[in-house]
Amino acid sequence: MTLSSDYVGVDVSKQHLDLAMAGARVFRMPNNPAGMSRLVARLAGLQRPHLVCEATGSYTRLMAREMARQGIAFSAINPRRVRDLARADGQLAKTDAIDAAVILRFACLMQPEPSPAPDPHTLEMADLVRRRRQMVDMLASEKQRREHPETARVRTSIDAHIDFLSTQIAEMDQAIATQIRSDGALQHKVELLITIPGIGQTTAAVLVAEMPELGTIGNKQAAALAGVAPFNRDSGETRGQAHIAGGRLSVRCALYMATLSAIRANPPIKAFYQRLRDQGKPAKLAIVAAMRKLIITANAVLASNTLWKTNMD
Repeated sequence: MTLSSDYVGVDVSKQHLDLAMAGARVFRMPNNPAGMSRLVARLAGLQRPHLVCEATGSYTRLMAREMARQGIAFSAINPRRVRDLARADGQLAKTDAIDAAVILRFACLMQPEPSPAPDPHTLEMADLVRRRRQMVDMLASEKQRREHPETARVRTSIDAHIDFLSTQIAEMDQAIATQIRSDGALQHKVELLITIPGIGQTTAAVLVAEMPELGTIGNKQAAALAGVAPFNRDSGETRGQAHIAGGRLSVRCALYMATLSAIRANPPIKAFYQRLRDQGKPAKLAIVAAMRKLIITANAVLASNTLWKTNMD
């Protein structure tokens, strides 16, 4: 069996999984626990099965967890990379079966590294952190609605929902804190991260839950995963402006708020930001650069397994 035949391209949707394997037709199964059992049985004939799918958020979680439980390699990749390959191949049609076949072709060509197997405690932390973020977003929306003129009954309803969400968020904060205390490795990571001025308990929880690779990867990769790595736009003699792209939105949002605090409370970050501003750099660019510096600092703290020091920035 060739190496490429071990790869399985999976197109994921809410209801179904479409699987493409070398030398076999694309077949479909439900995206539910029963479907996972069928999927594992299908993979039994492969020597080194490696599932590859597009990163589609909640729809891939069940499969990722089951593959980790079964010890099967799994990679979730940026959908844009797969679509770019399809366009390069002249594949303009788009169906679930075609997408699965394109993902398989991408896997065979690029041979992506397997994603780290998720730890059960980290997975539960990620669920809690994700739910907290959802409630914070709902609370922000309700507060915006509160500013608009409404009837007394509507305002009362909005106020009641704001109170309810505020209570739920406080309870979720307690659940996250309990989850951190229940796992020594998570607690140690959080304790290291919160020594960095600007990173508080909430940001630390987001980082350990939604960026578990932190501390085991290089600085450039950490910046890319956080979505704060600049990508050049140069061609010939033209030098375009570099822009950030991709990355994990939840991490980037948490990092943004932490950086605003770090610009005030973290001396090296503050000096770095001010130096960029004194050079005439726009505030937005300087903040993104400070975000990059902050995530690199967090990566260094976890990699060295030591408390933050000023010379780490």
